[in-house]
Amino acid sequence: MTNVSISFTEYLQTKAGITDEQLLQLNDAIQSKTIEKGSVLLRQGEICSHSFFLEKGLLRSYTIDAAGKEHIIQFASESWIISDRSSIFFNEPSDFYIDAVEDSTLILIDQNFINLACEISVSFRLFNDRALQNHIRHLQKRINLLLGASAEERYLDFIKLYPDMLLRAPQWMIASYLGITPESLSRVRKELAKRNFKPY
Repeated sequence: MTNVSISFTEYLQTKAGITDEQLLQLNDAIQSKTIEKGSVLLRQGEICSHSFFLEKGLLRSYTIDAAGKEHIIQFASESWIISDRSSIFFNEPSDFYIDAVEDSTLILIDQNFINLACEISVSFRLFNDRALQNHIRHLQKRINLLLGASAEERYLDFIKLYPDMLLRAPQWMIASYLGITPESLSRVRKELAKRNFKPY
């Protein structure tokens, strides 16, 4: 299973209730960008000035600890939005990196766009509020899983959330997201295979 690629304008109309007339008002505020695999959109210590909507490709956000080890916080594929909301809202240096796992086409969403969309569309304002609450819900669930769930439970939740990621991200990245070693991930997958579990 892979995600279906849709344009940002389609997303605004189908998900956020933006009309054709409102889309014309927003058109000048929509910035598109194509980047290559490995390109860095945000570095630790920088102020995050945009959220990124994925029309095509794959991004990840992560931290690097004092020992140089990466800890992946989030993946974002088609129709996902990724950013450091805290850095944007509080205008503070980010703790995260965001880079491209695949060649990607994305939309840069800044605060001016959000303000204008909220001003002209009640539907978008409600959608944006719900999206923020949904983001918080996912973060709370992720913290709970990292603190109390087994490696197998984390893995099963991961493939529900990212059904095509096993085909797109290297195993070491998936292990990093799960907070386990690649060796532990291999053991989990072998154990599930013994029980005839099919992840996709």
